[in-house]
Parts: sequence; C-alpha cells; structure tokens
Amino acid sequence: MIAIVDYDIGNLAAVSNMLRRIGFDSVITADPETIAAADKLILPGNGHFDTCMRNIRATGLVPLIERRVFEEGTPLLGICVGAQMLGTSSEEGSEPGLGWFDMKVRRFPKREGLRVPHMGWNQVTRPQPGHPLVRGLGEDARFYFVHSYYLDPAASVTTLLGCEYGLPFAAAVGKGNIAGVQFHPEKSHRFGKQFLLNFAEGAL
Repeated sequence: MIAIVDYDIGNLAAVSNMLRRIGFDSVITADPETIAAADKLILPGNGHFDTCMRNIRATGLVPLIERRVFEEGTPLLGICVGAQMLGTSSEEGSEPGLGWFDMKVRRFPKREGLRVPHMGWNQVTRPQPGHPLVRGLGEDARFYFVHSYYLDPAASVTTLLGCEYGLPFAAAVGKGNIAGVQFHPEKSHRFGKQFLLNFAEGAL
C-alpha cells in the first residue's frame, strides 16, 4: 500500500487517482499507524514553500517519516514542492527544508521572454538512463510543470531527469530510496503513468 502524506495542502486526489489507473492502491492519510505500515510513501506539495514546511512539521509526522525512510529503507517520492522540501532551503521563503538532500531551491531568473512560472509541457533528458525510475521513458518523454522555483542539487544527489527553461535544471533527483520530481506525474498522461508505475513497482 502506498501512503500519500496529507498535511493540509492542495488536491491530493489526483495522485491517488493516477495510481489507481495503473493498478495500485493508495491512501491519503495523516494517520501515524497507516504511515508506519505503508510499503511506500509519497510526499506531495502545492503552494508556498514555507507554508508546506510549517504544515508538515505541525503534523508531528516528520520523525516517523524519517524513521521509515532512513532506518527502515521505505521508498519515498516527493512531488513538486514535496521534492523541493527534500532540500536544505528555498529562495521562496525562510523556513529550512527537511535537509535530506544537499540541494537548494532557486527562483528562475528574470529574463526577457522568459515567463515565470514555468507552466505547461516540457521535454526532459535522461542523464541517468539506466536508473529504474526512468525505465520505459523514451527520448520523447515530456512532463507537465507548474513552478517558479527549480531544484539545484549538489553532486551528492543524482539528477535522474534534466530539463531546460531559460537554464538547465533538475527535473527529477534521487539518492538511495528517496526521489523527488519537479513536474506533476499525475498530470503527465502516459509519461506520468510510466514514472509512477516504476515507483510503485519498486524502482527505489
């Protein structure tokens, strides 16, 4: 069972619905017992970085999630702001991130002709084509993005998928049993289905 962590942000049902379409059960939950028993965890994110960080800490679930991830090796996928939260900080706010990755979140620069937020479909590259999370994604893989801030990981964090919008940035990152994606797989049709299928089938 996949637990989608509920910490009072955004529409979580879209992620659950996409998992159901590919044949996997999930539950949207803030219940510690359910999270403690889950096979995999998804950390979604929507809105302002500081709000997301304050909300997740207010639940009291962070120590439990860290135990599951770091001591028990439970796979975790962060989506959008949920991926940004894996890092140390964001230029969007002042709250510290979870600090699981050596990674900062930066704002897209102001440039003529560059609209921010980056919104819509964009093609990705596969700097790590052999990683199981990107299995089945062809050279034409495209995902749906909505973000004004981008992932800037250190060398200790693997960039699984790259993208470009005014500058190159990491579209998907991973380290061990933890991964994060800046795009929305639940809105990315067949490419999103394949990515979530890889996660659900045990790519981490």
